[in-house]
Amino acid sequence: MPDPRFFQGLAPRSVGELSGLIGGEVVRGGDRLIHGVAPVAGAGPVEVTFLSDRRLAPALAESRAGCAVVRPEAVEAVPPGMAAVVSRSPQAWWAAAANLLVRPIALDELIDPREACEDDSVVVEPGVVIGAGARIGRGTRVGANTVIGPGVQIGRDCQIGPNVSLAFALVGDAVKLSAGVRIGEAGFGAAASDTGPVDVPQLGRAIIQDRVTIGANSCVDRGAFDDTVVGEGTKIDNLVMVAHNARIGRNCLMAAFTGVSGSVVVGDGVMFGGRAGVGDHITIGAGARIAAGGGVLQNVPAGETWSGYPAKPLRQFLREAVWLSKQASVKGRGKPDE
Repeated sequence: MPDPRFFQGLAPRSVGELSGLIGGEVVRGGDRLIHGVAPVAGAGPVEVTFLSDRRLAPALAESRAGCAVVRPEAVEAVPPGMAAVVSRSPQAWWAAAANLLVRPIALDELIDPREACEDDSVVVEPGVVIGAGARIGRGTRVGANTVIGPGVQIGRDCQIGPNVSLAFALVGDAVKLSAGVRIGEAGFGAAASDTGPVDVPQLGRAIIQDRVTIGANSCVDRGAFDDTVVGEGTKIDNLVMVAHNARIGRNCLMAAFTGVSGSVVVGDGVMFGGRAGVGDHITIGAGARIAAGGGVLQNVPAGETWSGYPAKPLRQFLREAVWLSKQASVKGRGKPDE
């Protein structure tokens, strides 16, 4: 279930009631009570999951979910004993169910900064807004006009710049966040439906571990259901984007304009040059280097340096660049003078 510091569980509803509100056809188990939502692998007996890709059918067969929402042609993939709902847009159905069963805790209640601070060594500059349940460790300084959402936990000896926003986040010790950093905003997730794309609720957290530095106006989204994690000692430049469910290892370096897509796994000690980009669900091995402007569209082995678009091992990229330059020179010499 989502972290109760950040999300509130609403009243459970039966599968039939949910289908009556959302749509879809109940195949079986209409009276089963559902308390929440979860992806296939992590769903429990009181949660609903969805199957939008038949390739995940083996995972559904092993799931403990109480209910599955599937396309009409995949109904046979729902194991016996699991409630089943048929929908042409299973993920959109699941997203609608999430909104009926789980609600993010809103910043409705503000607290006096002294309630959130561990001791008098914490400095809170003018204009800071702090939500209920937030905590700030000793020796931390929070810059002017920063917004700290409900339940957010900030460690000791941190430096939080002005106009920062933190929500759905756990922040370690000695973390430095420059002006305008956004931690824990909703990740970009949309599901197709008959009426157009619908937002998929983002029910995870953003975890910033000890000694991380994040530059001005960079963003780290919270997870869609799992957590987004930035590992210890990682240094992130200005204007960097880390999308939902990404896991950045320890002691990584990310130069300005780097973009890491959803569910990317980055090993320890990886370095990104400026304006590097990584496609979703890609793994980059420990100690790898991505050159400036590189566009990574496949897994990168540990310790290798890749460059270009699409990115490839550096020596291969350089050989191809030299060959292309020679071909262009030869063809250029063959043209008549103008």
